[in-house]
Amino acid sequence: MSVTVVAQTADLKAVQSKIKQTKAELQNKELRRSEIFSALKKQEEAIAITAKALNQTQLALNQNKVERDDLTNRKTILEEKIKKQQAIMAKHIKGSYVAGNYDYAKMLFNQQDAAKFERVLTYYQFLYKQRKQSIDQFRNYISELSQLEQALEAKKIELSALLTQQQKQQLALNTQRSKRELSIKELEADIQSDTAKIKQLEADEQRIAQAIEQAKTDNAAQATFAGLLPFKGALLRPAQGRLRRLFGRIRQGEVRWKGILIQGEVGSEIRAIQSGRVLFSEWLRGFGLVMIIDHGKGYMSVYGYNQALLKQPGETVSRGEPIALMGQSGGQSRPYLYFEIRRKGIPVNPTVWLSKR
Repeated sequence: MSVTVVAQTADLKAVQSKIKQTKAELQNKELRRSEIFSALKKQEEAIAITAKALNQTQLALNQNKVERDDLTNRKTILEEKIKKQQAIMAKHIKGSYVAGNYDYAKMLFNQQDAAKFERVLTYYQFLYKQRKQSIDQFRNYISELSQLEQALEAKKIELSALLTQQQKQQLALNTQRSKRELSIKELEADIQSDTAKIKQLEADEQRIAQAIEQAKTDNAAQATFAGLLPFKGALLRPAQGRLRRLFGRIRQGEVRWKGILIQGEVGSEIRAIQSGRVLFSEWLRGFGLVMIIDHGKGYMSVYGYNQALLKQPGETVSRGEPIALMGQSGGQSRPYLYFEIRRKGIPVNPTVWLSKR
């Protein structure tokens, strides 16, 4: 019996040792995973800053084009006016020539025909006045043309600077994305088993629920909006792209989708589905760069996986206003918008609420 007890005791100690070792390995894995997520967060936040700057540069380029087109059109119109004014001046010169040899000095000493002299003098005065007006107008046109050409040259210089800036920003963005890809590969290698994935997804869900509750608490004193119920079935689609109706489907194990995915183009605009106030706007593990908007009456919309966030907590947004840029933050491999609608904290099927168009 003593031998059996000793053997069993040894087995128990071995099992306890193995449990202790396994727990230590799990702790190390979780620590490593946290480090990877921390690195991913920094990289995606850096990408967001660059992408936002790139977006602003593109807007400036678009505005530059509008202004250059306007200046070019004004220049074309002005050049046409100058041509017409030159024709008028040529007509005046020709009229003066056709009038004959009535030079002003000659007429003063030749007053044999007073009536004729009076008529010619009046004509000359009129002609001089018209000619002076034509010359003054011509000078004004030339001066304005010179100013337009200077403005156009300034816009060309501005365009060149903006394009250089855009190239640098794009290069920085590509570098940051490469670093992000390395972090994602490390993360995928670290989370291999279904159990680990389920645990991760459940933790992600808990984070976003906590973020929503915290945001509601922080903004409890703010004025509310009309809610979403009056607009059910007619809410604006938050993004352009292929809609994946995932709400309620099994995601992994017992975890189900609480929202939908819209696959689109990186950098395309994400828009508010209805007026409201931004409650949350930052990086959240599992969802990347997330924005949460309070629409009043207990209704909220959630926008995840963004490349960049364009609004800050406390800001009011209007229906259709750009609030973010589509991306693949949170460790996604493709550009998606993760979208939810919640009523009093409970997810509802977004496809029922959004417009069909």
